[in-house]
Amino acid sequence: MIPNYLQDLFKAQSYDPNNFFLIAGPCVVEDEALVMEIGEKVSTICKNLGIPYVFKASYRKANRTSANSFTGIGDDTGMELIKKVGAKFNVPTTSDIHAHEEAAIAAEFIDILQIPAFLCRQTDLLVAAAATGKVVNVKKGQFLSGASMKFAVDKIKLAGNEKVMLTERGNTFGYQDLVVDYRNIPAMAENNVPVIMDCTHSLQQPNQTSGITGGNPSLIETIAKAAIATGADGLFIETHPNPAVAKSDGANMLRLELLEPLLEKLVRLRRAVI
Repeated sequence: MIPNYLQDLFKAQSYDPNNFFLIAGPCVVEDEALVMEIGEKVSTICKNLGIPYVFKASYRKANRTSANSFTGIGDDTGMELIKKVGAKFNVPTTSDIHAHEEAAIAAEFIDILQIPAFLCRQTDLLVAAAATGKVVNVKKGQFLSGASMKFAVDKIKLAGNEKVMLTERGNTFGYQDLVVDYRNIPAMAENNVPVIMDCTHSLQQPNQTSGITGGNPSLIETIAKAAIATGADGLFIETHPNPAVAKSDGANMLRLELLEPLLEKLVRLRRAVI
């Protein structure tokens, strides 16, 4: 489902309205060269395949296991670079916010405000995001069912904003793994909002004793195919030219050169299931 408020964001793009949409980019803004390289590559692929595209990068990573983990190059610089990518390639942008006072600031630079999974129940944060009038994408907490996300949707709509999306990103399975329950996709769709599958964070292996989150990127294609088959409206994929040197979440990101062949398969699958 691509509602009117997303169609407005995609109006500069030529795309197949029956396609899924894609949210993709690096985990975090590392430098200008990286975000420009990824923005150019992904926007070109999506244009060729008729996929509406949203560029994603975090201007700051607030949720890190270790105090030594990279968190960003500065909020202002990060947000300026995200905005620059959107303007250069005529695509909407998204980034996550972490506190209610960030919402209005980020809304000056970013088209879709993303609520991190760990913060999806934070009422002040949801209400502040809603008050900006921007599209709000709430990631389902690893500790919640899909059905329980109706309360997050209600908070945003009661605050006067109907522009809501929900993202599935797996559920905690033991101490150091996640598992995806695809029943959550139709359950969240009952809220009459677009539902997105986070194909990379759902493969994280958190809480490693090293202080660095692990991952299983070999299963990104499996997660994405199953999401399309079960009715996801959009896919979220973090990608990097060389995940091994990425400054955040490299263990679960997709190598950039693998994105195009994956999306080609997914477009064919989408046509088969709609």
